[in-house]
Amino acid sequence: MLLEQIPLLKTFLALIVLVNPSSSLALFLDITKGGTREQVRKVATISAISVFITVAVFTIAGEAILRILGISLGSFRVAGGLLVLLIAIGMMNGSGNIAKPNVDSSDEVNGTVFKGTTMAVVPLTIPMVIGPGGISTVIIYSASGVGWGNKIALLVAGVLISLIIYGSFMGAGKVSRFLGETGLNVLNRVMGMLLAAVAVEIIIAGLRSLFPQLT
Repeated sequence: MLLEQIPLLKTFLALIVLVNPSSSLALFLDITKGGTREQVRKVATISAISVFITVAVFTIAGEAILRILGISLGSFRVAGGLLVLLIAIGMMNGSGNIAKPNVDSSDEVNGTVFKGTTMAVVPLTIPMVIGPGGISTVIIYSASGVGWGNKIALLVAGVLISLIIYGSFMGAGKVSRFLGETGLNVLNRVMGMLLAAVAVEIIIAGLRSLFPQLT
């Protein structure tokens, strides 16, 4: 299959569906309320860079973390796949991403007092943009390949996703007005369906690793 032959395409699609930039637009708009164009741009830049750093760190160190903790890749795949599946189910039934808390920033942004930069990494980037599900997926894909092929694909995917996050945040106001609440809800449900398929693939790969006789 095409996705199996092109690691970059597979990892990019899995991560972009899981990250789902539209789910963080409301929080971004809240924490940048009252800011100038340059301040808004700074928050978007910090968040985008933080996303790439997170992906890069767990791409390079993820496999070592599993070894240190004595966790097999198969076990982590099953656990990570179940987490991603629960996230997907939450997105499809409209309850949102269970691994990303509902952050109410209304008390933290007060009129002309701009606090967006202090919230750009936490909670905007972590866990709202890339949370436990995204980090688990990065570790799984990083540890699944032999050599640096998967790792390079993940790093490139991280760069692309960071650029998409930046573009989405800079156009957050226009996107939110264009799609409206109904459009964003529909988009989240579609993303949830795609994410469920990714989760099933991860779980199956983990079960095959733990129980080779299944194949």
